[in-house]
Amino acid sequence: MRKKTRGVIAAGHQKTAEAGQIMFELGGNAFDAAIAAILASFVVESTLTSAGGGGFLLAHTEEQENILFDFFCQTPRQKKPVQEIDFYGIKVNFGVAIQDFHIGKGSIAVPGNVVGVFEIHQQLGKLPFDVVAEPAIDYAKNGFIIQKFNQYCQELLSPILLETSESRKIYAPEGKLAQLGQTFYLRDFAETLGELVQQGLSGFYQGEIGRQLVRDLSKGGYLTKEDLLSYRVIRRKPLKISYRNYELLTNPPPSSGGVLIAFALKLLESCDLKKIEFGSEKHLQILAEIMRLTNEARQEKYDSYLYQDDIIESFLASECLEPYQKKFQKTLNKWGSTTHISVMDELGNAASVTTSNGEGSSYVIPGTGIMLNNMLGEADLNPFGFHQWQENQRISSMMSPTIVLQEGKPKIVLGSGGSNRIRTAIFQVISNLIDFHLPMEAAVNNSRVHWENYIYNLEPAPGRAAMIKHLKLPEETSFVLWEQKNMFFGGVHTVGQRKDGTLEGSGDSRREGVALGATGES
Repeated sequence: MRKKTRGVIAAGHQKTAEAGQIMFELGGNAFDAAIAAILASFVVESTLTSAGGGGFLLAHTEEQENILFDFFCQTPRQKKPVQEIDFYGIKVNFGVAIQDFHIGKGSIAVPGNVVGVFEIHQQLGKLPFDVVAEPAIDYAKNGFIIQKFNQYCQELLSPILLETSESRKIYAPEGKLAQLGQTFYLRDFAETLGELVQQGLSGFYQGEIGRQLVRDLSKGGYLTKEDLLSYRVIRRKPLKISYRNYELLTNPPPSSGGVLIAFALKLLESCDLKKIEFGSEKHLQILAEIMRLTNEARQEKYDSYLYQDDIIESFLASECLEPYQKKFQKTLNKWGSTTHISVMDELGNAASVTTSNGEGSSYVIPGTGIMLNNMLGEADLNPFGFHQWQENQRISSMMSPTIVLQEGKPKIVLGSGGSNRIRTAIFQVISNLIDFHLPMEAAVNNSRVHWENYIYNLEPAPGRAAMIKHLKLPEETSFVLWEQKNMFFGGVHTVGQRKDGTLEGSGDSRREGVALGATGES
């Protein structure tokens, strides 16, 4: 009788989660499940992530070791005159909000997802790599059925997906985007992934794939052979903070999302929420004010000091927090394209992994099925303006894979996609679980809000339209009441441990998220 690994995985697509579940059934651990799910997501969530993008995996091992694997995108080693760069803007319409992005060969940063997957498997995986890659190869070669969210993403990003001939070959092989219920194939990527299984990491960065990429980007792009050959995964010590008797592990600088979540939670910790009703007018006021003050602190105390060695200590120090806490208390007395995978197993392993391709650059390496990222074209990742990046540095990201520990053991694993909304989405779900003790499904799928640049976006909820009339917010605040829940507010796929020690999970309905588990023996 073959022993399964009991575990649970939450992800943004049924097939992504199934890939991880298969690894549990084969006796693999949480990291095998996470890697299989990452590879599968490159196929079934290809508008959100790609082998041509980057990401982070936060690991808690059964030996109680905490590691943040940073395989996010890197800025190129050399700049070129802007007039030589293929770089232009497009608009993505979310229905209520319109967001600007930039694409083209000049928007591509050094990708890290492939080297990240190989290194994490080598260090923490249990099953052979060809076994871990098999579900993704199967989905790409034999196809999968387009779901409602797949179709929505493709229509949303159609200006990018239909821009180049190689991209049209993938997304509109018959002249139009694939529709709901049709079978979608990525046969070129199936062949590419099969070759990488045989050749290893060198097949991507040092082989013909890398050579083709460098040739194509020699005109209009920045990347060179040296950029690819010098790329390395960075092992970082996770940022650790305490919050209401829990330990929270998240992504440290130079990424920004984790630190800003920590700052927001430190503000919230000064507030007694026991007498606050979830979803009430007072609750909306608290969320708005914390998000506003966190943004203010980011502009005043964080962005310009991002790469300083002591940025964590200085930004989260009491001297920095105190003036914002006072503003918060004063108010109370008068508010991407990215995908996430969360995994836990019975052995005590936990993995929180977020990967992204941005919105995609529209450039596809010919014959591979791999679209490259547009990280140099995302305003959220370039706060000082486009083409102002420093050479050969990790790009600062909002991606914030997070693990909450209780007495040193994983209690909650979560993270999110969603561009600049990642940190506010994760912050709200953590508070929902810890402060309001909501069941996981409700904590993940209740209506959310997001404050940015004096715009307060709110998902629909009973009585919310009437509540906002009474909120005490800055005079210039404008309100956007969404008619339905939307991927704009993230996708916080979450797993956790119940009081009885059993594992549970919840996929975010905004992105058709799925949670699956494996139990017992077969």
